[in-house]
Amino acid sequence: MEKMNEQNAEEVKVLEAQIENLQAEIAELQRQQQDHNKDITFHFRGQMQDALLYMCGQGQEEGKEKVLARLKKEVEELEEDLRWQTQMNGISLSSCTKKTLQSSGKKLVQKICVSGHCSELIFQVEFQLTEIKGGQKSKRTISDLNVVMDASDLQNLSSFLSGVEESRDVLLFFRSLRSFSDRCNDRRRTFQHFQEKYPSVVSLPGGCSSEIMTLNHPKLPGCVLFIHWSVEVSREGGVTPKIELLTKIPEKALQLFPSEAVGGADEAFQSLLRILGPEAAVESLIRAVSLSPDT
Repeated sequence: MEKMNEQNAEEVKVLEAQIENLQAEIAELQRQQQDHNKDITFHFRGQMQDALLYMCGQGQEEGKEKVLARLKKEVEELEEDLRWQTQMNGISLSSCTKKTLQSSGKKLVQKICVSGHCSELIFQVEFQLTEIKGGQKSKRTISDLNVVMDASDLQNLSSFLSGVEESRDVLLFFRSLRSFSDRCNDRRRTFQHFQEKYPSVVSLPGGCSSEIMTLNHPKLPGCVLFIHWSVEVSREGGVTPKIELLTKIPEKALQLFPSEAVGGADEAFQSLLRILGPEAAVESLIRAVSLSPDT
């Protein structure tokens, strides 16, 4: 009998230990669920929060139509604010996800992923945000920054992106991205303008968004001028357009012109750029070499 009682006591201890483990797991799952709900409702305050409470079965003293009307109004206000922000900074966000990695009394660690586009440039930015609270102040630091770009000009951005990831400067990335996008749009508009104005002379082998514009004329077969317009971004975020004139002239034609004149074509074009600017310089080039059918 005593042996049986001892066995029963051991079984009870084992069962009690299992119950404690299950209770601990339940408590941890409840904490994770609370953190998850905090992440989801982080930005919901005021009218939006009231609407969510109603949807969850709380605050039913308010009429359904009244709550929905307030929710609709707040959504419209948020959409208007989003449109204004997009117009101001030129950056449109398509998604933003946030995951809590660690949460304690004074330390909060979150993994944030933001994706969107700036004009035709598609990007995804992922980083880890750590917030440490001390009294009434808190300190935030960024780590593990990773930037992914989908752009044809990625070769001109590679050094800059590496520098941004090393310095973890998210604001610098977005500022330079806007400047880079604006300069690319300037090039695209200029190329498109000349292609429409001189369709028999100007061609864009890679499309309006490419770096190359070619100038040729049916009466001068084999003679081609190339406008190479790149947009370079330094490691520190400086954005600089670089426009060059390249020539392709057959050997027979070269024999008719002094080599110095052909070799100095880009130097003369650079002088025009400094004086007139890109669009007027290209216009002058077309007319100066009699490539335009109107001259």
